Amino acid sequence: MNDDRETGSSQPAPDIEAIARLCALVDGELPESEAAAARAALAHDAQASMLAEHYRQQNAALKALFPLPANLRYVLVRARPRWWRRALAAMGWALAGLALALGVAWLPGASADPREFARHADAAYAVFVPEQRHPVEVAAADQPHLQTWLSRRLARTVTIPSLDEYGFALLGGRLLVGDAGPAAQLMYQNAAGERLTLYITPAAPASASLGLLRQADRRTYYWVSGGAGYALSGQLGEARLRSIAGDVCASLGGHPEAWR
Repeated sequence: MNDDRETGSSQPAPDIEAIARLCALVDGELPESEAAAARAALAHDAQASMLAEHYRQQNAALKALFPLPANLRYVLVRARPRWWRRALAAMGWALAGLALALGVAWLPGASADPREFARHADAAYAVFVPEQRHPVEVAAADQPHLQTWLSRRLARTVTIPSLDEYGFALLGGRLLVGDAGPAAQLMYQNAAGERLTLYITPAAPASASLGLLRQADRRTYYWVSGGAGYALSGQLGEARLRSIAGDVCASLGGHPEAWR
């Protein structure tokens, strides 16, 4: 525990104007001259750069989960206020929602949805599996570094299971933003180009147990073991994915009997 928490001091208030400008940059709403200056500033601000990447991931996840209809041709566009006014209004609602969420979380008996981390896993699958040039941050060729890096960031030993017996080779992995801190995604691919992802979060509710999340043509088997949440996502047949998930669950210390 750091000194600030021991003395009860609060964190500095967020710079609303800076956050609004960052949102506008990610959404492509800044004039090019301002956007160029903002991008240059990000190169020297690791925290702001990470926040911008988090916003981009959220945008990509929303677009992947809620695509526009293919036959949509005409869109009614209303005159909208300047970006900074809309961003400030959105930030106000976001802060109000955060305060409400925190208040609910502190109520006696309140608990997180046990499927929430599975939804995060599904969204991450939808975003990164289609990537051809940059599907992972650290490739399988550097697996020792990948394992050490993710273990350090998740503050727990990350085990990278082998799926060779199913014909899936490790492509690599990446760091993600989870519900309550960092999460990880490992990606695998077979000779036919099919991909699976294993999502790992150190902050998962014990009530999650074992479960299956269905979303469009995607399936995610999820479980909790040793205080960590795991979710295997793919577009394989349900029976085949269940078999792979069961073996992965068992190899990581879980008990997949309920799936069989």
